[in-house]
Amino acid sequence: MREAAAALEELGKDREAGGAAAKVRPPRSRSVADYDSVFCRVLLRSTVSEAFLNHLLAEPPSGEVGAGHSAAGRSSGNICVLGKLCFGAAGAPADLTEFAWLMMEGKMADINFKEVTLIVGVVAACYWNSLFCGFVFDDVSAILDNKDLHPSTPLKTLFQNDFWGTPMSEERSHKSYRPLTVLTFRLNYLLSELKPMSYHLLNTVFHAVVSVIFLKVCRLFLDKRGSVIAALLFAVHPIHTEAVTGVVGRAELLSSVFFLAAFLSYTKSKGPDNSIVWTPIALTVLLVAVATLCKEQGITVVGICCVYEVFVAQGYTLPLLCAVAGQFLRGKGSIPFSMLQTLIKLIVLMFSTLLLVVIRVQVIQSQLPVFTRFDNPAAVSPTPTRQLTFNYLLPVNAWLLLNPSELCCDWTMGTIPLIESFLDVRNLATFAFFCFLGALGIFSLRYPGDSSKTVLMALSLMALPFIPASNLFFPVGFVVAERVLYVPSMGFCILVAHGWQKISNKSVLKKLSWVCLSMVILTHALKTLHRNWDWESEYTLFMSALKVNKNNAKLWNNVGHALENEKNFEKALKYFLQATHVQPDDIGAHMNVGRTYKNLNRTKEAEESYMLAKSLMPQIIPGKKYAARIAPNHLNVYINLANLIRANESRLEEADQLYRQAISMRPDFKQAYISRGELLLKMNKPLKAKEAYLKALELDRNNADLWYNLAIVYIELKEPDEALKNFNRALELNSRHKLALFNSAILMQESGEVKLRPEARKRLLNYINEEPQDANGYFNLGMLAMDDKKDSEAETWMKRAIKLQPDFRSALFNLALLYSQTAKELKALPILEELLRYYPDHTKGLILKGDILMNQKKDIAGAKKCFEKILEMDPSNVQGKHNLCVVYFEEKDLLKAERCLVETLALAPHEEYIQRHLSIVRDKIASSGIVDQPLSPVDKTSGTEEKDEVPSEDVKEIISESRPAQIIKTNDNRKSQSNKQSTGNADQDAPHKTTKDIKEIEKKRVAALKRLEEIERILNGE
Repeated sequence: MREAAAALEELGKDREAGGAAAKVRPPRSRSVADYDSVFCRVLLRSTVSEAFLNHLLAEPPSGEVGAGHSAAGRSSGNICVLGKLCFGAAGAPADLTEFAWLMMEGKMADINFKEVTLIVGVVAACYWNSLFCGFVFDDVSAILDNKDLHPSTPLKTLFQNDFWGTPMSEERSHKSYRPLTVLTFRLNYLLSELKPMSYHLLNTVFHAVVSVIFLKVCRLFLDKRGSVIAALLFAVHPIHTEAVTGVVGRAELLSSVFFLAAFLSYTKSKGPDNSIVWTPIALTVLLVAVATLCKEQGITVVGICCVYEVFVAQGYTLPLLCAVAGQFLRGKGSIPFSMLQTLIKLIVLMFSTLLLVVIRVQVIQSQLPVFTRFDNPAAVSPTPTRQLTFNYLLPVNAWLLLNPSELCCDWTMGTIPLIESFLDVRNLATFAFFCFLGALGIFSLRYPGDSSKTVLMALSLMALPFIPASNLFFPVGFVVAERVLYVPSMGFCILVAHGWQKISNKSVLKKLSWVCLSMVILTHALKTLHRNWDWESEYTLFMSALKVNKNNAKLWNNVGHALENEKNFEKALKYFLQATHVQPDDIGAHMNVGRTYKNLNRTKEAEESYMLAKSLMPQIIPGKKYAARIAPNHLNVYINLANLIRANESRLEEADQLYRQAISMRPDFKQAYISRGELLLKMNKPLKAKEAYLKALELDRNNADLWYNLAIVYIELKEPDEALKNFNRALELNSRHKLALFNSAILMQESGEVKLRPEARKRLLNYINEEPQDANGYFNLGMLAMDDKKDSEAETWMKRAIKLQPDFRSALFNLALLYSQTAKELKALPILEELLRYYPDHTKGLILKGDILMNQKKDIAGAKKCFEKILEMDPSNVQGKHNLCVVYFEEKDLLKAERCLVETLALAPHEEYIQRHLSIVRDKIASSGIVDQPLSPVDKTSGTEEKDEVPSEDVKEIISESRPAQIIKTNDNRKSQSNKQSTGNADQDAPHKTTKDIKEIEKKRVAALKRLEEIERILNGE
């Protein structure tokens, strides 16, 4: 201390000799008697810092301040008096006072443009290749599968759901409440939807911003050179690749921006006269709240502010605090006013923090997320295994900061074996870590001076933000997570830069320290650049992880999932099987094996794997709930097994039993109700299916898929009005629900109500906007146009449907029918040829072609082949038989025509037009001199084809192969998706007996749309 005083005194003399004017008022001399004698004795017995001299006694005793002394003068006077107490009779030189003013005005924290450019340039050089990475790992759930990003989702929903888009009220919610981060994802979606480049670019920008703000923070504790070194180390550290290159790491980046801003704001909460400035404190509280809404760890900045206030701003040391407290408790003195001010500020900070914590607890509804023992094995281990393992994880994290050579995206499951004994050699690492940490803590808390305060702030930045992820106070869903080290690495970088400064100041080690530092920065930058490529795809990411850790079954599973997404099921199976070998009791791994066997059509092996996974589940006890013991995704084993065996019609009851088992284990298992409802529809039990869906809606009334499925049930119950209401409800929740758009439009079209046609058309137009490659949307727009007699528009839509799907049977037939109805029969012929090329057994196509050939082309032979082809397929087809009779008549083979008509009349004895035509033929035979009477292939009253007329409008194929109504259900694929298909079965025309029968059949074809076969919409479960 005497050396520091001498140096400052000499500096003051140099300034005076140079004619420099003092920037503060000259201090007024005071005696020790002016101050509380007890406190002064404590002060004299304690070693104090320069900061303590600057701020501790800013307020002089009552009556000592004259009218001519300003607040600045009071502060300067106090510094002078304490300078005399600690430095000797010379007192504190003017430069010490000036240093205090500079700190209070924030001038020491200024950074220049060159430094900012350097930091931003380094960040850009390290992370440019991250722009070419995709969405991987957690990005899939947070971005691709998160409906909160879509503009159709109300903004208020972001504040009701967790980070992954799951309602906070649901037990399966992760309880990670980060609405402001999701809001930035939504901004990305508005700009580029799901193109990953913009997401990665914004992450890189945020990292650059954090690095620049961190440079400003470092300037408070390090000199210009040291702060730049710390900021460079932070900018290039490879541990940050998960937070920067992984899109979900934006939570860390955003939270850090407001974390550091809150701290910088708090450093300005002290006025030049040691008074409290409330505006920066209020701003600090606001920024803390914002940081917490970006990620939960943001709240820990309050602890950083408290440490700064007590040990840096006020300059206290731990011995001094203990001494003052001891004197006060013994009644030998009072608490100094400056210390009371500190307490007020701390109370405000702590109260604000407590309020934020209470609000956060209310948001998660006082529930912690449910994690399995696979996520964090130590969390469910007994004492002392749990404590030994959790404490060992601290040096593991520290080692990742010190040596980030082996990085891994997932450290769960068996990555770090449990420490089950005190004799485990890894306990030495824990012991060494705490010894080193304790030594630094003692140094920083016991001794004054800038060096100790820098170390203390570095340790605070390392430790306090890490506490929520440390497992020491409550379990978390991971063992180690590299991205949670983003903020703790700030303290680490300050510590390294400070240590480097100490070494580089020694002339012997100066050059060596520069060489070592340059090598560290360069190698870290290259490692970061190389590590970014690992995040290019899920396959590259998880394969890189397996190079580091082969004992984590989750990694083997995820490589399998990546291969599965590429339809490489054989190779994926090998990785899934390896996962079961690494972790034999991993239910998810066995489920993955079962699903892959199913995809390979090896159903027997698939069922065996599902049964093995099921055997690992807790045994069902009647009346007992398992919500707290079983992860929701593990219950999917019942869903997957039921979906497998229900393919066998004889095992539907067995499948239903599995759904009921899942529900008995978790009555709030929504997906079980959905899958059971679909099965009950298949079992022709629509009323029970309705009950299942209504139960699911009790659990989630904002699920558009559930309202859609309920609409399908009402179609089965022949309640189209209720069905339409439920379709509309689904569209209210999700205006872009493709299946609801399509099927509600078809339902409106079927209703026959002209007033509903405009809305049906609007919904089909919205549908083709969502699914521009689906021919069914264009086909049904064409059918609507035909209903409205808009022939030109109908032709356009039909052609677009055929262009997308050249073998679209109904589109081909109805386009040909449209041409025949609009006197363009010759244009219809090539369309019919194309139809019959794909579907040579298409009865209506053959009838229409034969009619055109006979009436327009006068090709009797060609027409005859068409009708004979029909009778080869269906000898009882009245329409084809009658038209063949007409061909015989046109060929002048009257006897054959008569026999043919007699046979036809036997098939349809009540058809008047057949009797009439038979009478004509017989009259012709009886009197060959009578003028020929025309005989048509189909009578005008028949409602089907006639020689001189095109088929009536009733013959149109409404939607026999267009997209059917579908039930949204679950199968055992990993990812949730909608799998929509067309049925496209060939017509099986029934024999025509009477005109009424013919029209009734056509009406039934329209009504059949309400009972189109169900196509499974796949929801991935694991």
